[in-house]
Amino acid sequence: MKYWISLVTTMEVDQYVEIARVAEQLGFEGITVPDHLVIPTKVETAYPYTPDGTMWWPTETPWPDPWVTLAAMGTATSRIKLASNIYLAALRDPFTAARAIGTAAVLTHDRIVCGVAAGWMKEEYDLLGIEFRTRGKRLDEMIEVWRKLWTGEEVEHHGETFDFERALMLPAPKKRIPVWIGGASKPALRRAARNDGWLGVPMFNKQLLSTTKALYAMRYEVGKAGEPFDIMACPLEPMKPEFQEELESAGTHHMMSLPWTPSPWGRAPWVKEGEDHTRLDVKRKAMERFARQVGL
Repeated sequence: MKYWISLVTTMEVDQYVEIARVAEQLGFEGITVPDHLVIPTKVETAYPYTPDGTMWWPTETPWPDPWVTLAAMGTATSRIKLASNIYLAALRDPFTAARAIGTAAVLTHDRIVCGVAAGWMKEEYDLLGIEFRTRGKRLDEMIEVWRKLWTGEEVEHHGETFDFERALMLPAPKKRIPVWIGGASKPALRRAARNDGWLGVPMFNKQLLSTTKALYAMRYEVGKAGEPFDIMACPLEPMKPEFQEELESAGTHHMMSLPWTPSPWGRAPWVKEGEDHTRLDVKRKAMERFARQVGL
């Protein structure tokens, strides 16, 4: 199992680069940053991953641009992978997004993983004047456009949402940028199966295992059986060794951790009572305790 650190709801943006350095030193596989383009101050859409539908982070949570942030982390590290989890790509135009992602990949020597999802907050789409109902189709076509633009060659595209010809975008990444899909809806899982990986949402073990098996079945149906595919687990309960072995045999390769972040699903067990998790030294201790526990 490969372990990642999530910076979701981590308010101390000025600590991000140092957190990445420490994570690399301790042997973590990767680090992820979340994304919202703009936060509406009044949200009525129910958040799909909490029992009561409420957002579990403060409205004033900062959401730094993921590609600027990941590129900055990349210049301070040499090995660790850098992912968006998740990038709300359908809120952008495909050219701006492709250039930002591609440039970050070049500057980090191909350590970028592009995690995307259609999103759940209608009000955010309303602020941008983008239709919420068709966001999935927009995202699917956008990924198709990115793949063309990232070749570094003159390309054209004639689709339902985007239509252009004689387009060239440089710099181009030297290697294929993995596109992982977040979400747990049926369309999101189908989208993940068509792409390079799945960014799991918080799940209990039984559901996580069944979803993993379902994804590989979908891969077979779309003719991608045997091709590389990554699954990021986000478990809501402890995993016994025998369950972890069963999960890995089904295909799960990565696990998300929030070593210092309290959430609706429990407190952060790697932060001791009385420690202030907003401090960088406490975050370092939490990462060290987690690394020791999982044997990094």
